[in-house]
Amino acid sequence: MRRDRSGLAAILPFLWLALFFAFPFLLVAKLSLSDTALAMPPYAPRIDWSQGLAGFKAFFAALDGETYARLTRDRLYLDAYLSSLRIAATGTGLLLLIGYPIAYGISRCPPAMRQALVMAVILPFWTSFLIRIYAWIAILKPAGLLNAALGALGLPPVDILNTETAVLLGLVYAYLPFMVLPLYAVLEKQDESLIEAAQDLGATPLSAFWRVTFPLSIPGAAAGALLCFIPMAGEFVIPDLLGGSETLMLGRVIWTEFFANRDWPAASAVAIVLLATLVVPILLFERQQAKVLRG
Repeated sequence: MRRDRSGLAAILPFLWLALFFAFPFLLVAKLSLSDTALAMPPYAPRIDWSQGLAGFKAFFAALDGETYARLTRDRLYLDAYLSSLRIAATGTGLLLLIGYPIAYGISRCPPAMRQALVMAVILPFWTSFLIRIYAWIAILKPAGLLNAALGALGLPPVDILNTETAVLLGLVYAYLPFMVLPLYAVLEKQDESLIEAAQDLGATPLSAFWRVTFPLSIPGAAAGALLCFIPMAGEFVIPDLLGGSETLMLGRVIWTEFFANRDWPAASAVAIVLLATLVVPILLFERQQAKVLRG
């Protein structure tokens, strides 16, 4: 009986992955190999069930990689791809610079204060993501709170909304908890006696941090970077609301192809390319974690 239950417990995650990852992935991959059509749905080929096996053969024979070839010929897709990676990498770097001191400070606070500070980091999740991004519009617009504060200080106004700077601000704000929490989980578990031992051996506090604390926190930094970089590369809401027309990101391109241009094959091909790109850092992280576990 226990074996049956353990077998069921092992199968359930695979069923979950098959239903919510493998099947949608295969569907998108199939769409990326299709061609646009003036029909509903707006792609071809489609399986003709009435022809049986011949219908399946004709369906697979009609699939091609023309959509991927079209992506390489259109500069828009390459620019959006490179821009997405650059903005996501910049945002991840800013998150690391901001999140690391926050996580380090929380981990060095008295235990009674840590829970309250971690709760303060998580608190924004209790508000709708969309409402929080709309709040940034109220802050950054020409007649918004930021320029009102600058005017009160006698400083000139700034025009940030609908720029890449606004997108980076929104990304850093939205994804900061995803960087702080993994870093805090690693830093909080570090043995403080290691720092004391390093200082006893003559290391300065700064030297002890760089030689002991920081190397031991790299797994948390890597986990936080992945948690931030991967969704930011495909982000749609923040670039759409805070970025201007010149802020190209693949999330906006995919949405435009699906809903405005009704070019489902192109949108699916862009999504597959993005997914293939994001698999690389995930595999590198898994390889690094395996090395750490092996010691």
